[in-house]
Amino acid sequence: MVASIALPRLMRIGAGASRLLPEILGQLGLSRPFVVTDPYLVSSGRTDTLLERLASAGARGTIFSETVPDPTVASVEAALAALKAGDFDCVVGFGGGSPMDTAKAVAVLARHGGHMRDYKAPRLQDEPGLPIVAIPTTAGTGSEATRFTIVTDETSDEKMLCIGLAYLPVAALVDYELTLTKPKRLSADTGIDALTHAIEAYVSRKSNLFSDGLALQAMRLIAPNLRRVWTDPSDRAAREAMMLGATQAGIAFSNASVALVHGMSRPIGAHFHVAHGLSNAMLLPVVTAFSAPAAVARYAACARAM
Repeated sequence: MVASIALPRLMRIGAGASRLLPEILGQLGLSRPFVVTDPYLVSSGRTDTLLERLASAGARGTIFSETVPDPTVASVEAALAALKAGDFDCVVGFGGGSPMDTAKAVAVLARHGGHMRDYKAPRLQDEPGLPIVAIPTTAGTGSEATRFTIVTDETSDEKMLCIGLAYLPVAALVDYELTLTKPKRLSADTGIDALTHAIEAYVSRKSNLFSDGLALQAMRLIAPNLRRVWTDPSDRAAREAMMLGATQAGIAFSNASVALVHGMSRPIGAHFHVAHGLSNAMLLPVVTAFSAPAAVARYAACARAM
């Protein structure tokens, strides 16, 4: 069996990695980023800091901050309209899963047109859109390193999964310092999401030697540190482990697959507007009890890793 592996072209991981955005854009020959973020990051002043760094390097960035949790077709269309009103050569997703997923969707629509529903699975969108640079501010979705995006069709309450290399960022800046101010509830929800990514990548029928190593390492990083960041949000070592683990889990499932927990979690989130990590937390014990007898050795390896 030949595993099909896809990764961001450039990755910078560690304290202060987000400050390297101007350098990364320069390496990629880009200078006019459309920055997709959220209202909190604007109010906290972090987007101002990002724009100042870009300006000092001669790059001209524009902020779009009207994203919503669990991106909708309407919110993506609003971002797309803002992008089309300017002259941009790339899209930067700066935030948690929602800004990054919005950035991915906009990058594809800006280049290829159509409607978001046109791109939902089983369509495979490998032809690239605008280049995407991802800067995660939560340790959860792993979207900075995956070839997926999810957008909710608010008319049908369907969470549309969109797949393909077009959604894989060309660069990811993984800076755990951006997570030091995360509230406890968000830390728990996103941490469980990342842990579920790692477990499901490992027990998936699409797992492979490459994804297995990353999935197990992600479990080793996330499991002992999730309670630590809940207890002490300023625990830098635990925050670093969680951020790296979330990225590794994202790479693992992007190159294998998720499984039943995520398959059931998406409709729960769409219909009942439950936080994605929380719905995973509700489902993971039940799905594990159902699935473990069919993959005892795999689940045992997960248990040992955690």
